[in-house]
Amino acid sequence: MRKYSIHKLLFMGALLFVTASCEKYYEPTTSIDEESALTNAGDVETATIGTYAVLLNAAYVRSVHFLMEYPSDEIAQGQSSGDDLTRAYRYTHINTSGHATNFWGQAYKVIAAANKIIAYVPDESSVILRQLKGENLYLRAMMHFNLVRVFGRPYTQESGNNPGVPLLMDGMSDDAINNITRSSVKEVYDSVIQDLIKAADLMSEDKSNSFASKEVAQALLARVYLYKGENENAIKYADLVIKSGRYKLVQGGEFSSYFKTAPASNQETIFAIRHTKVQDRGFSAIGSMYFSANASGIAEGQGVSGWAEIYASKKYVDFLAKNPADLRSNFISPYTINGVLQYNMKLTPSTPMYYINKYSMQEGVINLSSPVYLRLAEMHLIRAEANAKTGKTAAALEDVNLLRQRAGLSGNQLYTIGNLGTKKALDVVMEERWLELAFEGHRSYDLFRNNLPMERNYPGTHSLNNTPTTNITQKVLPTDARTIFFIPQAEIDRNPKLTQNP
Repeated sequence: MRKYSIHKLLFMGALLFVTASCEKYYEPTTSIDEESALTNAGDVETATIGTYAVLLNAAYVRSVHFLMEYPSDEIAQGQSSGDDLTRAYRYTHINTSGHATNFWGQAYKVIAAANKIIAYVPDESSVILRQLKGENLYLRAMMHFNLVRVFGRPYTQESGNNPGVPLLMDGMSDDAINNITRSSVKEVYDSVIQDLIKAADLMSEDKSNSFASKEVAQALLARVYLYKGENENAIKYADLVIKSGRYKLVQGGEFSSYFKTAPASNQETIFAIRHTKVQDRGFSAIGSMYFSANASGIAEGQGVSGWAEIYASKKYVDFLAKNPADLRSNFISPYTINGVLQYNMKLTPSTPMYYINKYSMQEGVINLSSPVYLRLAEMHLIRAEANAKTGKTAAALEDVNLLRQRAGLSGNQLYTIGNLGTKKALDVVMEERWLELAFEGHRSYDLFRNNLPMERNYPGTHSLNNTPTTNITQKVLPTDARTIFFIPQAEIDRNPKLTQNP
């Protein structure tokens, strides 16, 4: 077999991962000699853990969150920031965006590392090596899919024939990214699907939800097929995950504290980017933008434990409040003093400070969080949306009601074919996606891939785009050039074959 140097695959810093099969903790070495090569399953496992470690880098996990979540209408920015995240929120993108540049570089670093293992391990290898190859196929697919969502238009526009991103595949040299063209959105989706199907076939080990497994690959397949508009396939793979028996919808108080629970203890999480207590990033954490609190976790003013300048939008809070018993209100922590809601006064009109706690207080640590990438609730919503689009209204409502009941709703708060009124099944599915998956990076993609506009009608820095700046409205059409980000100019400078987004 050809040997590959793996010194580039391992990264500085302690990183603990736990496997479900043996509850064993792994900590990768900080470096490997230049001449070291993949020679056995142990080398491949060590290299794979090093690849997972890239997902923890702030340049990946923080930047990709800003790019995916901040263009939505479920959050409000209360003040301008010197950080490039403000442009992501306001849709005033530039081709030198720090977060877009970070994300691009880190994603292709994962892909390049995964490619070495994919090329090294034959499909007919041992069960252990097949599992590891499958995990790397999943990681490559996940990165390509995230990239094409950020930098390529929705598949449903022009049937995927718009420019996507470069496909960096096994057999290509590490620097090939500087000499290849952008594949179409369709070509990227096809490659992602091919990788995920093969990954699911290769993997047979039930690892913890910090690692890929057969069900993790199937869950991402369900999402990819939904985005592509292949509804029957979306149903097929969502069904496989739901019926696998590996996951369950957590209930009651366990649901209310869902995002405070370490992933390994959470039976609903399918795949998360596991952070341990020693990886608390303080003011550099995702949660620091949403939340500030004292040592007891009680909401405080800005700067106590975080920047706290991004809030749940009044639009989202008002919609959630239509059913006061909804347990999903527990994921919002209004900042109050003596029972009075506080406002960020740095804009006119001022912004109500509805803190978001989905990225805070894991295991009691204020800014600790393990961002959830896939969870069982989304599988039910994927199945519901695909059923709604194929005319299976009763089946769609069954999944929607399952989540509404889990959220504490009952009686006429549940849907039947007879009480939809002027709404269609797809309308209530989209509303439920908004309620359930808020702040997790789905909303703008849900709107634009369904040819719906993103409309803001609440206080936030988006008003600074308007004249006068007290005009709080913003409407972004799904066909607007601003719905995707510019390819980083630094990448175009290195690779003249890349074309820029308009």
